[in-house]
Amino acid sequence: MTYLTRATALAGALLVAAGLLAAGPARAASRDDLQGNWLYLTVTKGDARSGDTRGTLLLCDPPQGHAHAAKACAQLAKAEGDPGRIAVRSGFCPMIWAPVTARARGRWNGRPVRFQETYASQCVMTARTGSVFTFDG
Repeated sequence: MTYLTRATALAGALLVAAGLLAAGPARAASRDDLQGNWLYLTVTKGDARSGDTRGTLLLCDPPQGHAHAAKACAQLAKAEGDPGRIAVRSGFCPMIWAPVTARARGRWNGRPVRFQETYASQCVMTARTGSVFTFDG
């Protein structure tokens, strides 16, 4: 099972647990079924065609579905839901080329959100997007 398949299954399980999706085959949920602020987040390591993609559904009303949900939701609230507007953290990242591509899609304050950016490394991505794309606990 690939990371993307696992992430999709996890996102569905979170929706069922949150009561946003029925557990049966009656109908598929559309993005319009989700209320509040939410983003489906993915990070792809290496070449975009590598298939090494991890993802999660971040719900912010209340924060859940993400190892750092409360912190990520707070950072996104300050940036009006745009991961690209999160305040850049100062610090040092080694000059190692290990590209990662971060993607987000969802809704924030009723507006659609679409974000995609490739960073030189995981360290650079975290420095520029805070906890939003940090899925590990």
